[in-house]
Amino acid sequence: MTKTQTERSASRHFFREIEIQFLIHEMKNPIAIVETGVRTLLDRQDKFGALSAQQERTLKRTLRNVVKAREMLNGLLEVGRSEAGICCADRFDPAPVILQVILDALETHLSPDADAAVFMDRPDKLQHVLEKHGIHLEMSPRIHRIRMCQDETRFRQIVGNLFKNALYHRKQRIDVRVDTDGYFLVVAVTDDGAGIDPKHHELVFRQYVQVTDTAGHLPRKGHGLGLAGALIMAQSLNGTLRLTSEKGQGATFSLRLPITFNPKAPEDAG
Repeated sequence: MTKTQTERSASRHFFREIEIQFLIHEMKNPIAIVETGVRTLLDRQDKFGALSAQQERTLKRTLRNVVKAREMLNGLLEVGRSEAGICCADRFDPAPVILQVILDALETHLSPDADAAVFMDRPDKLQHVLEKHGIHLEMSPRIHRIRMCQDETRFRQIVGNLFKNALYHRKQRIDVRVDTDGYFLVVAVTDDGAGIDPKHHELVFRQYVQVTDTAGHLPRKGHGLGLAGALIMAQSLNGTLRLTSEKGQGATFSLRLPITFNPKAPEDAG
């Protein structure tokens, strides 16, 4: 490819990315209209008529998922912000954030009984609903003693992408392990799916690439955006995202993130 052809290709890629970001931004408007309409039906029953218990539950679930759709669009925009080196760090407790991300994904993809608002303050019921769906969560007591200073929005997006990827590819079980390693938080998400040949590990993190040559079972496929975006966001926070997998042996995606973000210090890969 000549220099001119390379420049033209780079230019087309740049404008395609701008177009995608613009479309994502514009999609927020119709979603906002739907969200406002549902909220109005719930909050103004004196004007629009009383709702039955079933109607109210349905509208509340619809509202939660409309809000999630809006947050997903914001997450896609976060990828662009990450590539531009923009970060907004604040303090938060990682444990409840991780639990909420897991429950939100479960409700969206599997069952309406995984409402985060119901289970966040009920550890007994939380454990039951997780085990019911084959989710085994192991969270070190150390996690409850730290407060992170990171970009919480981006952190939610990364963990959410890893968990939803595991939901998509698992056969029966997902293991989520959360611990600290010195000044770093480590989140490892393991599925028992078809696994990925080591020669394809790099491809998994490329945008718009599908990996289908697995162990002859379920292919690991998709649009190639979730994991690619998660990697970009992790790196923007001085973190790493690594894959450990063999064909037929499931896959583990491990996020290692500084507990306190330092824009001038790259992540210690130790």
